[in-house]
Amino acid sequence: MKTIEWLGDKIRIIDQTKLPEKTVFVELCDYAEVAAAIKEMKVRGAPAIGVAAAYGVALGAQKMRAESKDKFLSQFDQILQTFSAARPTAVNLFRAIDRMRLAATESEDPVKIRQILIDEARRIHAEEEVATERLSHLGAELIGDGFTILTHCNTGSLATAGYGTALGIIKAAKERGKKIDVIATETRPLLQGARLTAWELVQENIPTTLITDSMAGYFMSRGKVSCVIVGADRIAANGDTANKIGTYTLAVLAAENGVPFYVAAPTSTIDLSLSSGAEIPIEERNPEEVTHIGGARLAPQGTKAANPAFDVTPHYYITAIITEKGTVTEPYEFRLSKLLEEAI
Repeated sequence: MKTIEWLGDKIRIIDQTKLPEKTVFVELCDYAEVAAAIKEMKVRGAPAIGVAAAYGVALGAQKMRAESKDKFLSQFDQILQTFSAARPTAVNLFRAIDRMRLAATESEDPVKIRQILIDEARRIHAEEEVATERLSHLGAELIGDGFTILTHCNTGSLATAGYGTALGIIKAAKERGKKIDVIATETRPLLQGARLTAWELVQENIPTTLITDSMAGYFMSRGKVSCVIVGADRIAANGDTANKIGTYTLAVLAAENGVPFYVAAPTSTIDLSLSSGAEIPIEERNPEEVTHIGGARLAPQGTKAANPAFDVTPHYYITAIITEKGTVTEPYEFRLSKLLEEAI
């Protein structure tokens, strides 16, 4: 399954808003369509957002007809700004934008720049594929035979355009012959756990029990959860982690019940420019995602709703952070910095 695919003059994606009822592939022929797909969560998940943005930038450059480098870069900057405004929290988006901006300076010839940008986007995609598969197999070492793993939101191929992060670890553990069960939270308000994670786990024939978000404490308190594994959209220098709203709650519950709490993410998600999670921008989405499901109203007309898409889990609740370069524990501020200095 290819979540995102470059087709030369367009990009093909799986429209994640249509899952699980329909598997719909959408072809995007304009960079603005790619940016809209990110904003509307047809493409979602931090690594996948970065990959989609890189391809979208390359696509936009192919449509430009500027003959000089100065004109090219002026128009190119408008494309970059469009993607920068798509979603604020996932650092992979901005890392991809920065790489594409730098790649555009590597030649004086706009024709050559266009090809350089395609090559860079493909490189970003390939790096995420390698990173997520590697971290998944490293993380699988932490999973014991007979474990029941609780996970939140969606962190598989759909979210990464690769092997997966938290869900990748689960898949890798199964590939090693370990007997595992998964408890997946539904993940309100957009139900990525119920719609996407459950769908991916069914494809992998991994036993899964779906629960509402508020049931997690019940199962942890009764010893039904061996560990919690989640992904991340941005990891600050001190190890504080932004992830789908509700992750912080799970971390507190895990600490209360003595359950290990793991964060799985490629190093492209680590942002050492932010000293703590307090500096991570949190996306506020349309309140109708809370008051409605599938277009059907749940709450009375006039009800006020808040919809922060992410929360921040303080580093002291995190047992370990699993990356493609290794698994790190406290003190995160020192070890994350050292990790990024090391080659694979």
